[in-house]
Amino acid sequence: MRDEPVPGFHYRRDSATGEEWLEVPIKGELLNDFPMFNKGTGFTEAERDELGLTGVMPPRVVSMELQAERVLLNFHRQATDIDRYLSLMALLDRNETLFYRVLIDHLEELLPIVYTPTVGLACQQFGRIYRRTRGIYLRPEDTHRIDEILANWPFPDVRVIVVTDGERVLGLGDLGAGGMGISIGKSSLYVAGAGIHPARVLPICLDVGTNNENLLLDALYLGKARRRVRGPEYDALVEALFQGVAKRFPKAMVQFEDFGMGNALRLLARYQDRACTFNDDVQGTGAVTLAGVLAGLRLTGGRLEDQRVVIAGAGSAGTGIARMLKGAQIWMVDVDGLITTSRATLTPEQKQFARDEPGGSLHDTVLRVKPTVMVGVTGKAGLFTKEMIQAMAGPRPIVFPLSNPTSMCECTPDDVRAWTGGKGLVATGSPFPGTAQCNNVYIFPGVGLGVVAAEARRVTDRMMRAAAQRLATLTQGEQLFPAMHEIRKISAHIAFAVAKTAMEERVAEPRDDDALRARIVEEMWEPRYIRYRPSPQAMSREDLLRAARR
Repeated sequence: MRDEPVPGFHYRRDSATGEEWLEVPIKGELLNDFPMFNKGTGFTEAERDELGLTGVMPPRVVSMELQAERVLLNFHRQATDIDRYLSLMALLDRNETLFYRVLIDHLEELLPIVYTPTVGLACQQFGRIYRRTRGIYLRPEDTHRIDEILANWPFPDVRVIVVTDGERVLGLGDLGAGGMGISIGKSSLYVAGAGIHPARVLPICLDVGTNNENLLLDALYLGKARRRVRGPEYDALVEALFQGVAKRFPKAMVQFEDFGMGNALRLLARYQDRACTFNDDVQGTGAVTLAGVLAGLRLTGGRLEDQRVVIAGAGSAGTGIARMLKGAQIWMVDVDGLITTSRATLTPEQKQFARDEPGGSLHDTVLRVKPTVMVGVTGKAGLFTKEMIQAMAGPRPIVFPLSNPTSMCECTPDDVRAWTGGKGLVATGSPFPGTAQCNNVYIFPGVGLGVVAAEARRVTDRMMRAAAQRLATLTQGEQLFPAMHEIRKISAHIAFAVAKTAMEERVAEPRDDDALRARIVEEMWEPRYIRYRPSPQAMSREDLLRAARR
């Protein structure tokens, strides 16, 4: 495991005694303001003496395990999910090491709070629940000084960047600058799910406006109150971001997150072959869905190329799923019905999957095609009806109502089971009790770890497919997806498959298998407390004030 608590800061070892410690650049009460360094009551008595903390905190030295117990006690006292979210974000803002220890050890319970569905509510209320800044905001006015702004980030070795413009947050639509909550949430899952060091992840929000009338009229909205910037000005900002990242963080992978349909596929096509980047809504959703379908086919004995797949929703997620399921027979349906070659206008993505046959509604298409697999990414609750599900073919119909949050799911898992006499294989995008979750967290952390370990220069579609295929092999029995509490082991397996494929694609330097596995283990940070000592230049709050007076 990677031992250094903060990459880029001095980690020392006494060769005579074997003692190890981190030299921290601050001391005294000021340490409480830096969550990357703060241990709270976990500082030992020796550390308190050396760091100027004696007497400024309760006397008892508390173990991380007992601190975690206190965190969970207070977490469970909260009345609502948004209150639980705030309690965890408050912990992240004061003690990152403890936050990740608690999150990793209780991931299945806490994932619905730090991620979907609660993170969607947090983004909707972002201006009202805002407590402390995290990440970087970029505006079109900043295009000429991206390098200067990225240099304001205090950690120099960023390897994963999650960027959003907040136009299509989950199934909730345009939340503008509130979309930063998604970038923060996804960044934390790279750490918890794959061990990417927290100093190596960076959330970014492109504050390019919002067309959400409620936000434009909201005095507490934290973005610039203007309608969305489009066209050359928008593209110039994205281009400046990629150029700035290449200079400041040359080994970083950039993940596009929750961009609107008009930009998601267009920007992916523009940058996929130029930079180390992928779009989680397109490729991540596609990969995790492919994994679930492959796991289902293991149970039915079918082959992907023999499946008839109806995808309800032709946005970025639906297109990504169709791309990953290529080889199967695919019918894509949007709000106007089946996508056919007779349509007057088709996007390049739609042309790939347009059918040369009569059109029709989703209902008509399902009854005519009798699919073996049906996927929903529409955000329309109740869209999948009993008649549709019962019209499906195959020994065990595969039904994935994937819309987030839970309230927007196309049907419930209980509906599928009841309508198929218990034969249906179902996975959802949001958590339902006793149901497999087709969740991108199974894919993107492992992809990031594989890219970091291999120092890959690109993220290819083949690398994403390799992630899906490896994930599908990790299921057992009736499982469509493995247990979430195994996410770090899952991510390590996926990282190996992704890194190997990157080498085969010649976008990473070759390593033998043993060296690659060792590299993956080395890159997986484990949250634990180690010894701190002040650096020779370390300053306390009092030192800073004295210096200011001089």
